[in-house]
Amino acid sequence: MNPDIPSRSHALLKRRLGLVGAAMMGLGAMVGTGVFVGIGMAAGIAGPSVIPATVVAAAVAVCNGLSSAQLAASHPVSGGTYEYGYKYLHPSLGFTAGWMFLLAKSASAATAALGFGGYLLHVLGWSHPGAVKLLGVAVSIVLTLLVLGGLKRSNLANIFIVSVTLLALAAFAMLAVPVAWDRMEANLLPFFPGGRESVAPFLQACALMFVAYTGYGRIATMGEEVLDPRRIIPRAIVMVMAASALLYVTVGFGAVGAIGAAALGAATGEQAAPLETVLQALGHPAAAKALALGAMTAMLGVVLNLLLGLSRVALAMGRRNDLPPAFARIDRSGGTPVVAVFAVGVLVTALAAIGDVKLTWSFSAFTVLVYYAITNLAALRLRGSDCLYPRFVAVLGIFSCLFLAFWVEPAVWMAGLGTILAGLLWHFARRQMTHEG
Repeated sequence: MNPDIPSRSHALLKRRLGLVGAAMMGLGAMVGTGVFVGIGMAAGIAGPSVIPATVVAAAVAVCNGLSSAQLAASHPVSGGTYEYGYKYLHPSLGFTAGWMFLLAKSASAATAALGFGGYLLHVLGWSHPGAVKLLGVAVSIVLTLLVLGGLKRSNLANIFIVSVTLLALAAFAMLAVPVAWDRMEANLLPFFPGGRESVAPFLQACALMFVAYTGYGRIATMGEEVLDPRRIIPRAIVMVMAASALLYVTVGFGAVGAIGAAALGAATGEQAAPLETVLQALGHPAAAKALALGAMTAMLGVVLNLLLGLSRVALAMGRRNDLPPAFARIDRSGGTPVVAVFAVGVLVTALAAIGDVKLTWSFSAFTVLVYYAITNLAALRLRGSDCLYPRFVAVLGIFSCLFLAFWVEPAVWMAGLGTILAGLLWHFARRQMTHEG
């Protein structure tokens, strides 16, 4: 079998997601670790400039989101940019995209699982790093079992999770934004107090905050399960991008403006619960507890959605023999790639056991930026009616992603380049074995 073309004998997943379901899947993947942990982490690095960094990250994400939307509309199959790379570019680039997605989003899922543990322990008044790891591992296992139960059950759980999270964040904004407005001059201005020395931290914060916006890719990676994909996928992605950008900027303004970037960053490092710390500092302990509940549901939603997306990419890679063919197996209901779900669940659980939130988040930033650079490159190959947006959108996306990718810590991007090389060596060896067989 030619590994560049998926076998038509493979079973297909059933189309079950409408516009609301697809949009909620995207929101479930986006409204989580980024808003509850990422903003505080970036504030500790960049200070007040985390606010413009959030806006810049949103602009880069919009370019990538539009490229993803038109690709998914023209080629609605499971696998996202992994499949687009194969179809429109070259097998090596397609594989690199899939490999980067598996690494990036597994790290993001582990970060979210650890974030859940951090918020829960903070609510209970406990402080023990080992307990955070244990809870992260437990969350990964439980949600893997839920995803094994099928898309319908997972979608209902996701809608409930997202609804609780959005209510909690709306309450946070109502309490924090007015205070931030009053304290703007003291806590937010100027955005770049260090002058030229603020540029490098600002760009690093842009890269870190970009990860927070990449959940819309879940809609593309699950394109095989979306009803009327050409109409629904672009609409769902645009809806999710607009809503999340507004939410992130509002929450970031409220959090940093209310207590200052230094305090917010310190809260993230100490207990991984920065937004709850804001409400505690403002004298709203009851609201802080409610927000912690919303944070925990958000983390669960992120892990749930990432497990869904990761398993669909692993499914696509199994179909092309880039992963063992067992990954392409689908259960009799046509709703779950069982082996792929189990395998990514094991990977996420292992990363959660490491227990380093900053490391997993930074690694995710580099790898996901490389992934979306390939997405934009593939979008440049679209022609005719498949090209829904101006070509400059994809060009801007490519350069923005590659530029920001190398503003994370040098050790992280060097490790990222090493994993790309290791993956390509595996890809080459696998293809040689397939051709010889």
